[in-house]
Amino acid sequence: MQIQKFYYDNKIVKSFLYATILWGIIGFIAGLTIALLLFNPDIPELILGKNLKFSNGILGFGRLRALHTTTAIFAFIGNIIFAGSYYSLQRLLKTRMYSDFLSLLHFWGWQLFIVLSWITFLMGINTSKEYAEHEWPLDIMITLVWLIYGINMIGTILNRRVKHLYVSIWFYISTWTAMIMLHILNNLELPISLTSFKSYSIYAGVQDALIQWWYGHNAVAFILTTPILGLMYYFIPKASGKPVFSYRLSIIHFWSLIFIYIWAGPHHLIYTSLPGWAQALGTVFSIMLLAPSWGGMLNGLLTLRGSNVKKNPILKFFVVSVICYGMATFEGPLLATKTLNSIVHFTDWIVAHAHLGTLGWNGFMTFGIIYWLIEKLWNTKLFSLKLANIHFWMGTLGIVLYIMPMYFGSVKQAEILKAFKLDGTLLHKNFIDSVIALKPFYIVRFIGGSLYLIGAFIMIYNIYKTIQKGYFINNEMTEAPTLLKSSYHNKYFHNLLERKPIQMTILSLIVVAIGGIIEIIPTLVIKSNIPIIKNVKPYTPLELEGRDIYIKENCNSCHSQQIRPFRDEVVRYGEYSKAGEFIYDHPFLWGSKRTGPDLSREGGKNPSSWHYKHMLNPRSTSPNSIMPKYPWLIFNELDRSNIQNKMKTLVKLGVPYTKEEIKNAYKDMDIQSNKIVLDIYNEATEIKKEINIQKQQKGSKFIPLEKREIIALIAYLQRLGKDIKIEN
Repeated sequence: MQIQKFYYDNKIVKSFLYATILWGIIGFIAGLTIALLLFNPDIPELILGKNLKFSNGILGFGRLRALHTTTAIFAFIGNIIFAGSYYSLQRLLKTRMYSDFLSLLHFWGWQLFIVLSWITFLMGINTSKEYAEHEWPLDIMITLVWLIYGINMIGTILNRRVKHLYVSIWFYISTWTAMIMLHILNNLELPISLTSFKSYSIYAGVQDALIQWWYGHNAVAFILTTPILGLMYYFIPKASGKPVFSYRLSIIHFWSLIFIYIWAGPHHLIYTSLPGWAQALGTVFSIMLLAPSWGGMLNGLLTLRGSNVKKNPILKFFVVSVICYGMATFEGPLLATKTLNSIVHFTDWIVAHAHLGTLGWNGFMTFGIIYWLIEKLWNTKLFSLKLANIHFWMGTLGIVLYIMPMYFGSVKQAEILKAFKLDGTLLHKNFIDSVIALKPFYIVRFIGGSLYLIGAFIMIYNIYKTIQKGYFINNEMTEAPTLLKSSYHNKYFHNLLERKPIQMTILSLIVVAIGGIIEIIPTLVIKSNIPIIKNVKPYTPLELEGRDIYIKENCNSCHSQQIRPFRDEVVRYGEYSKAGEFIYDHPFLWGSKRTGPDLSREGGKNPSSWHYKHMLNPRSTSPNSIMPKYPWLIFNELDRSNIQNKMKTLVKLGVPYTKEEIKNAYKDMDIQSNKIVLDIYNEATEIKKEINIQKQQKGSKFIPLEKREIIALIAYLQRLGKDIKIEN
């Protein structure tokens, strides 16, 4: 048998490794910033001072939150996935990556996408859809870069010098196929023009909610879970020197996980306007998901059995990571049950659950892999095991202090919001009571996040000193026979499948597609799933512009627009939400967290002048509010130039605007905005005086109040929930 010499490409692994560390720190700082804003919302004003009103919202809370989630998921975790998979693929397949050019194109394309995400999000260019906030040009870019990664991976597999595909590679393949499907289908949107970033989802309301959480939950599945499991199956055996505990269990774990996971998305929409049958499917499959998830957790932990965990900080990171995976995947099915969901959904419990997985499972697995790769790539030992241990304990304490206050706080929040007096009235009528109660928990949460970040900085110092004493080899020489025969026999079907990458890729795509097809298609084609409410009408041009401002600021990250059929919610907010209310909502804006009250029935609850003052300074209307100020909306001129293109685009998506309405859009906007301004002046003469002072000071540069963004936003807020209040 001919022995061939060849070279592993370590340079691409190093590039992704450095990117992981850089974006990890940036993502942690962004997360810590929004954690700080939850109990000190005036930080942006302290930074920018009077310039805040001219900042165009660059430090807006909703924009920073989208940046944090994108950086944590796609930049921090995304880059470690690529670093770990590029390293392990070459060694498992005994070959160099298929194309050095594609590797570099993948690396720089992914980093450019992340940088452009920061630029566009800070500018307020986003769709507001959780984990999928990117507008259509970036969605196309993500697809192209992901295709490059897939071509490079499949090409490498086809050039392999071993027949057998190790379990890690199965997870990489399923990750790639599932994310292509999920990303494309969720981000089908229609731009208002090829020269504009603005687009509208082709789905509306209930349909959009189902597809978004089919994507959103499975972004957790196929970015934050399956590829990390692939890394677990490679790096834990390598670091511990032990083989995988049970290869048969890994087969069961893999196929059952990717089949069941895809069905679980609707559990994010329990008690919403989603059809009951879809909610039930989400609950059933979420509970079933516990079995394969814990099978993988046990396989990882039992692989570490007998290892010297006490003396090896890398193994400590791996142990806690896998334990956090087990805890999160136990908690997920519980949250999918109607009883627990009715209590903690829309509270900080969901945030705690997400961070248990991200900081514990993903973060600690990433730290362990980073430490292990640094030693291998630079052919040396860690500069300081003591510093690595300090990092481990600070990170562990940080996780505990970060998530535990949110668990306790969420129970307190639910208790406050659901409590009734003996006479049947709400004990705490004002939502602000729950906010005041949560502030101490937010402070402890911030302390925990700070410890986690400090631990990461300690890691960077340790890595820097380790690299200084090591020697990096860009092209690592190795040798292998032209084709190594696997020790497995062809007796079983899976043994054969492990030698056929194309067939495995196709089969994994079919397995993950089944659940989506069964859940989504009926909602799209069977009209009875979304009963028509004849009083529901499209938004006026001014309301449509206001809704787009609401989306730009990502307001639905704090305010839900979905009232569940619970007594406390109906008494506090109004009539529970109906599926037919959202047929013209592209995209839906139901939200997933209530940092502020639900806004589904906001229309008419407060006068327009109240909304004006509230956006200028929330504490002037709601003492103790933690909502940041939005003064730029008060001073910015509304860009009306695209309103007709927006309406024409929505007509293509089924919104029944007439040609006459589109033609008269500007006239209608003037009439409605003038009416709102007149109401504001009549309600609050001090606002009229302030605007007159601005007019005298600005002269020709003065922007009339009726032309500003705040008026469009008020128009939208005053519309919410009014349609179903109309009597037949």
